Amino acid sequence: MPCLIAAPASGSGKTLVSLALTALARRRGQSIQTFKVGPDYLDPQLLSATSGRPCRNLDPLLCGEAWVQQSFQQHGSAAELSLVEGVMGLFDGRGPSSEGSSAHVAQLLDLPVVLVVEASRQAGSVAALVRGFRDHQPQLQLAGVVLNGVGSARHQALLAEALASIAMPLLGALPRHESLELPSRHLGLLPAHELADLEERSGAWADLAERHLQLEQIWPLLQAPKPKPGQAAAATSTQPTSAPREPVRIAIASDAAFHFRYPEANELLVQQGVEVLSWSPLADQPLPKGCQGLVLPGGYPELHAAQLAASQRSLQELRRAHQQGLPIYAECGGLLLLGQHLHDKTGVSHTMAGLLPFRAERGSLSLGYRSATALGTGLVLQRGDQLCGHEFHRWQLSCSADSTDQLWQLEGWGCPARPEGWNRSNLHASWLHLHWGGCSFIPQRLAAAARRTSPWLPH
Repeated sequence: MPCLIAAPASGSGKTLVSLALTALARRRGQSIQTFKVGPDYLDPQLLSATSGRPCRNLDPLLCGEAWVQQSFQQHGSAAELSLVEGVMGLFDGRGPSSEGSSAHVAQLLDLPVVLVVEASRQAGSVAALVRGFRDHQPQLQLAGVVLNGVGSARHQALLAEALASIAMPLLGALPRHESLELPSRHLGLLPAHELADLEERSGAWADLAERHLQLEQIWPLLQAPKPKPGQAAAATSTQPTSAPREPVRIAIASDAAFHFRYPEANELLVQQGVEVLSWSPLADQPLPKGCQGLVLPGGYPELHAAQLAASQRSLQELRRAHQQGLPIYAECGGLLLLGQHLHDKTGVSHTMAGLLPFRAERGSLSLGYRSATALGTGLVLQRGDQLCGHEFHRWQLSCSADSTDQLWQLEGWGCPARPEGWNRSNLHASWLHLHWGGCSFIPQRLAAAARRTSPWLPH
């Protein structure tokens, strides 16, 4: 059974260890399926690029426990090796609880845990830290520890002796070096497509694993789950998928400004008979001929605001598509494209599509799981529908909201209940990220709405 790579806190090095093992597996010619706990887009992009296979998110809050188990079994058993990278600290979940945490997923899937500890400023205290994590939930199996940020051979010896005093296996000790740092920005690591030296980095990650990890102990912890007898179709299939009567085409914004989406988004649309088309607003592309709907996923439009504002053909066709009734589904960064003005990271305002009455500028961080209850019936929701999503952004909206447009009521730990989003017959726009594995009725309804719409024809 594979292991789950966790840590006491974010920034400890669990992504580095996951990438190092993944890169070494590829170097050795072995297929490896990676997973990521939680609602993350950036770590999975790096793991996908390094493994050559789409990384799958395992989030019991967004998708439900049964879906997580099915996805893990289906995709994990299709490769020779597998690993799961955790999220934040081992027990960090919704609010102060461990619900949805790495520990939750490890228990759900019966996975041993490898704890990555940033030990650059510790010696004997590492034993107290690790003992606390080991004993906090004794039902978890802690397979061993990988130390990160080790300064010297003497430092490593001190740490190893401290772990030996509590009978905790030491599975590796990574050196402290600037070259091992992963570049990041305000929402996390840099996307894989922005790392021009990704191939070189992958080689360095594989070298790191070979030189500094106890591979004879770790490699057995990467064995993929075995296929179950009569294993069903892919985990993306959560509803009956009868063949549609008519083909339908939906365009998804896909470029450096819009790239936050889970692989299941495309797969679930394809199951509905959708031909998925790529469209780049950043490149000022026209809408694909014949498309009958649009998806605007999250990403970093605020970093490309000037170029998006200059993409007049794309913005004009987006306005026309809305006027002609094409269904438009927008999340987070996709929402920002639909407003009147978007402030870039320097505070300069740029004109966007103007379909929604707001301007967006940098503000306080909004982060966390949200329970959402639909306030009315619209493009993909029916009044009273209840979902769980995730909010993660630093840009805030200034607008005069029309109560007839409000999409849903959001609630979350430490977040006052509030109405949010826009809900129209052909438009769904919200800050909230959803994983369609947990609400497969959304791609079904989106495909059905697109099928009822006349195909887009350019002027």
